[in-house]
Amino acid sequence: MPRTTNIWKTFILLWCVAVSFHLFAQNRILNTGWQYSQDKAHWETVNLPHTWNKDDAFDDEPGYRRGFGHYKKQVFIASEESNRSHYLKFNAVNQEATVFVNGKLMANHKGGYTAFSMDVTTVLKFGDYNLIEVMVDNTHNVDIPPLDADFTFWGGISRDVEWISVPKQHFSLSDFASDGFYVNYYDVSQEKAGVEVAVLLDNIDVSDADTVLKLELLDAEGNHVKSRTENFNLPSGSSNKYKIKLPLVYNPKLWSPDSPYLYKLKLTLSNKEGKILETKQSNVGFRWVSVDPDKGFFLNGKPIKIIGVNRHQDYEGYGNAVPLELQEKDIELIKNMGANVIRFAHYPHTRELYDLCDQLGILVWTEIPIVNRVTDSEAFFNVCMNMQNEHIKQYYNHPSVVMFGYMNEIFLRLAFDKNASESDKTKLKEATVKLAKQLEGLTRELAPNHITVMACHLNEVYNETGIADLPMLLGWNLYFGWYDGQIEGLGPFLDNQHERYPNRSLFLSEYGPGADVRIFTKTPLKFDFSTEYQAKLHQSYYKQITSRPFMAGMTAWNFADFGSEFRGDAIPHVNQKGLVQYDRTPKEIYYWYKSVLDTKTPFVHVASNFYKELTLFGEETFPLQVFSNQESVSVFLNDEKIDDFTVENGVVMVEFPFKNGTNKIKVVSENALEEKTIQVRKLTALDFKTFGRLGINVGSHFYFVDSEHNTTFVPDQSYQQGFYGYMNGQVLNARKENHQGIPYNIKNTTSDPLFQTMLEGCTSYKVNIPKGQYRVRLFFVEPQIKPVENVYNLTNPSTETENKKQRIFDVYLNKQLVQKNLNLAAEYPEKYGVILAAIINIEGQEGLTVILKPIEGEPVISGILIEKIN
Repeated sequence: MPRTTNIWKTFILLWCVAVSFHLFAQNRILNTGWQYSQDKAHWETVNLPHTWNKDDAFDDEPGYRRGFGHYKKQVFIASEESNRSHYLKFNAVNQEATVFVNGKLMANHKGGYTAFSMDVTTVLKFGDYNLIEVMVDNTHNVDIPPLDADFTFWGGISRDVEWISVPKQHFSLSDFASDGFYVNYYDVSQEKAGVEVAVLLDNIDVSDADTVLKLELLDAEGNHVKSRTENFNLPSGSSNKYKIKLPLVYNPKLWSPDSPYLYKLKLTLSNKEGKILETKQSNVGFRWVSVDPDKGFFLNGKPIKIIGVNRHQDYEGYGNAVPLELQEKDIELIKNMGANVIRFAHYPHTRELYDLCDQLGILVWTEIPIVNRVTDSEAFFNVCMNMQNEHIKQYYNHPSVVMFGYMNEIFLRLAFDKNASESDKTKLKEATVKLAKQLEGLTRELAPNHITVMACHLNEVYNETGIADLPMLLGWNLYFGWYDGQIEGLGPFLDNQHERYPNRSLFLSEYGPGADVRIFTKTPLKFDFSTEYQAKLHQSYYKQITSRPFMAGMTAWNFADFGSEFRGDAIPHVNQKGLVQYDRTPKEIYYWYKSVLDTKTPFVHVASNFYKELTLFGEETFPLQVFSNQESVSVFLNDEKIDDFTVENGVVMVEFPFKNGTNKIKVVSENALEEKTIQVRKLTALDFKTFGRLGINVGSHFYFVDSEHNTTFVPDQSYQQGFYGYMNGQVLNARKENHQGIPYNIKNTTSDPLFQTMLEGCTSYKVNIPKGQYRVRLFFVEPQIKPVENVYNLTNPSTETENKKQRIFDVYLNKQLVQKNLNLAAEYPEKYGVILAAIINIEGQEGLTVILKPIEGEPVISGILIEKIN
């Protein structure tokens, strides 16, 4: 064939593609090259997603900027596009957005987690650049939920911005920014299943238009299953709703977590000449769900205990402006753990994650962020109702979504309000129930064949007001063993609720303790943030829930650590209840869940990933947990068998008689094997012959791995001859049963757990070190800090009072004065970590004695670090 003929055919093909592309709907993502300014005077170039709180929500200054941010971008629209309609869509802007195009006000949207769109056709300049300006405001607004919550309200444009160009006849973009169609199911069973689609078609042309709509159901391999074609005459300037039923599918493949089979629904809109105007598609998963007050959750007619996690969307280093690839990795980690349900808390997350839940087989509870309290105003009610409309219509088509929610712990703030009168509280309760009834009614109307849900905190007010009777499934957020009571209190509370309200279906929607991988201990205690206490609580909760058939399931709080600016956890500004860390590195508890939830892949895991420089004394052994989904395991240490163990509840506790130096652990089951090494310092005396430094975590029962000082601080103890310990004093805890010490951010350090725990009233601390020259560092913080009421201590408000007193003392190392009249409160800012350092020569057998000589009040001390110089 002549070369000129090939060139001519190529030209014709390209011309046809261009015409076809021009006819089709087009969608552009406008995420790059935005200009951002706080004050509209100084601009910087940013890409989306973007937040202005990425850094200030984690600094040592209280609070973070809540106010205005300004974005702008130029977009070129070709002259050839003038015969099309153009929409601008924002998938999430937190929390109020005002949008201008070419200086004209296009939209104002309230709510930071749902999408909104606008028709901008009439203000465009074709063949020219068009200016988009967005004024974003995350200021506290009494008419926009969430009003208050235990997470950071990041300001900015947090999801994609889309430019959508469509023909004059198209699937509607004006129904609460939905896809313009809704997939419903009818007659779904193991024998047959049907699909009914409600379609919204718009014609914005000046004349009527004849259109053809084809619906085609394809199987997972893309093969034709069922189809239907309808002809519609669309009146000019109209929006039209049609319902179309596809023929029944017999012997359908059902969707479930174990077998997430997806059909594909393809919708094609054409003109009367047969030219395609627009195509859409949706996942279709045949499934049906129900709940029973006595038997729990049912999927496809069979009982299933749904167990999984809650998830917040933010990520270390990004705030809530997280790249999609990292967010998708979250869902894969959750599925790999064996979870079969996610509660997207406390707001709708990006839709791509729901697509992934469809594909992987994860049931979804999704909700809007009406958290902690409501405002009794028409404006607040309207925003809430609009938000739920957007929520349901934008997420409705996902087969993974089986639960729609609308409130979380809605009476929490009211329960802790010391200033409101009883009359005011009664009115707010009534307003809250009124709004809940409206939202429940709307949700049942818009989302048939779904389960309505809400979550409550531990307070009788939900029963007293009757609000707990509204949803089809009631979630309880319960923290026995953390904020409230003891771990074993969970089951009796649920039994009591089930007995008192036998017609309610119940779910454990939140639970879990904080845990910091730098903290480990042989003796886990309530609120100590140790990974061992995290394991203790989760393992007990799992047994308590799975042994109660009436409980539908449980979702751990939380999948990952997340930003909460006001918190004073072991890592300040971060809620550390995650099963994985803020950067998504799994904590040990993640692997335990895999051992009880993932029954398909043989699995063993030794829970020692974060033990660094484990120090033991004398003949001391150390317990480690081994996780497995096998019936039994054999455990070896340094090639010698310790024993065979039967696995119960996914775990075995093994005492390891480690030697000094490198230790090799091997765990073997019939179908799985894991080998680990762990470095151990086994000390028979503090002779500094095999080690150069010793850190003591004074006032605490746990080890602390401190990267700031490159040391693992050992737990404290009363004085033991030949080693170390306090001669007097007592452990200081701000709350009697909590073993964190003081729950506050310690400024100027990342070693908060070292400073947060301490001894008070200790005047003498002995360490039996031999003669030589040492650098000694002493760690202090002033504990008398005005307490901030933690409303997430979900019992009654604290009745503790603080009697501030003067605290002045001299600091000596043996007879050597380190500082005279140390007055932490006067000399340093509150919550400021103080380190006093000195070099001391130890003579003979005197050892080291830290002397805190009280002048006024009782001395405090948090840590001791000893380093031998020569």
